Amino acid sequence: MKSFHVTGIGNAIVDVLARVEDGFLTENGVEKGIMQLIDAGRALTLYDRMGPATEVSGGSAANTIAGLGMLGARASYVGKVRDDQLGRIFAHDIRSLGVSFDTPMKPNALEGEETGRCMVLVTPDGERSMNTYLGVSADLGPDDVNEAAASDSEWIYLEGYRFDGFESQEAFRKAIAACKGAGGRISITLSDPFCIERHRDLFRDMVREDIDLLFANEHELVALYQTDTLEAAIEAARAEVAMTACTIGPKGVHIATEAEVLTVPAAPMPRVDATGAGDLFAAGFLYGLTHGRDLESCGRMGCLAAGEIIGHIGARPEQDLRALFRADGLL
Repeated sequence: MKSFHVTGIGNAIVDVLARVEDGFLTENGVEKGIMQLIDAGRALTLYDRMGPATEVSGGSAANTIAGLGMLGARASYVGKVRDDQLGRIFAHDIRSLGVSFDTPMKPNALEGEETGRCMVLVTPDGERSMNTYLGVSADLGPDDVNEAAASDSEWIYLEGYRFDGFESQEAFRKAIAACKGAGGRISITLSDPFCIERHRDLFRDMVREDIDLLFANEHELVALYQTDTLEAAIEAARAEVAMTACTIGPKGVHIATEAEVLTVPAAPMPRVDATGAGDLFAAGFLYGLTHGRDLESCGRMGCLAAGEIIGHIGARPEQDLRALFRADGLL
């Protein structure tokens, strides 16, 4: 038996969340509803202006792996932090969920970038606008990937945001080779349309050659395949990937394989903050997949986990996900 159901690789970030009005976004030049990369100075400026905030460990793939840990799956994570206050918070939080986290920290005595953080500005409609200072998370490289752990994983889960870095792309390739060489499979989340625009050719090559399960929302999938409709993008994905899970917001998810396209409705939940919905969808879906559930059940698990997240501020669950699954007859 493999040691890990899933090993995630991506950014190691601490989220700083605050509620703001739409006018705050306009006044501060923040584009609504997307992720923007910022430098340390911009992060400090936004922090000073955003008012009361909540700090919680985040990072897209880290949220997914945290969700898997909460569900009791065997999981590990690879992401770079500095040995500073936020870095120690991140390491403590993810380990407290039973997740293996052994990526070497950057020593605090060295000069350079700090642990990454994301200023998440949540408007009254529940939409989140993310302003990410990557910090030392951008330094993730192949030396941070433990080949033995990667080869002992059923699935590798890659975060598309980490395509912003040549060394991180090399880390992905090292993990892919180790996992696939031992009979494991590879999944990736596309992360963001603007990230796809920056690295479309690299995404397309990796998806076509290495990916067994593609996670995306409708905007990301259309951006990847440059189609006019979501239906066309799904057909393009079916020609290249064994399985695609494309979330469609409050309508749920399309799960596409060579044999079929299955639509699973979303869990009816009030939308307070959409931060992390896609991340926790992937957690629920991967949990189902690694525990022998059929695709419809995997989709329902993903939608329930996503529904829990949008009901409160923050990208880590506040309710017992296993209890939610049991109540829905999934466990």
